[in-house]
Amino acid sequence: MYSKKVMDHFMNPRNVGEIENASGVGEVGNAKCGDIMKIYLDIEDNIIKDVKFKTFGCGAAVATSSMATEMVKGKTIQEAMKITNKAVMEALDGLPPVKVHCSVLAEEALQAALWDYAQKNGIEIEGLKPPKSGDHHHIPENDE
Repeated sequence: MYSKKVMDHFMNPRNVGEIENASGVGEVGNAKCGDIMKIYLDIEDNIIKDVKFKTFGCGAAVATSSMATEMVKGKTIQEAMKITNKAVMEALDGLPPVKVHCSVLAEEALQAALWDYAQKNGIEIEGLKPPKSGDHHHIPENDE
């Protein structure tokens, strides 16, 4: 059973779309469940000015993407770094145990977008690690 907040973010997702020439883009996928998340960040003066997402997956994947983007908009990079899957789940009033991986994907997509931003700008963001490989893996662009 999903919370009202999960249903709201699934039925009325916030920040859906793409950002052209995004400061950072993170894409992660889970081979086991087929969920794919892509988060776009527009960062200016260390502040996340805009954020958009595209998610292919279940309702919980859409809801966690939507909530994660809401949570980082207007935040500094350091504040965005502190947003964990647990924080996303709490903001959504919880997820069923079989859907916890969706909140992990949301955290990883955000971290991957921050990593991409850092790589593009030749900067180091304290505490940021390269995107994980394994179950959650980078899906290459069609033109790569």
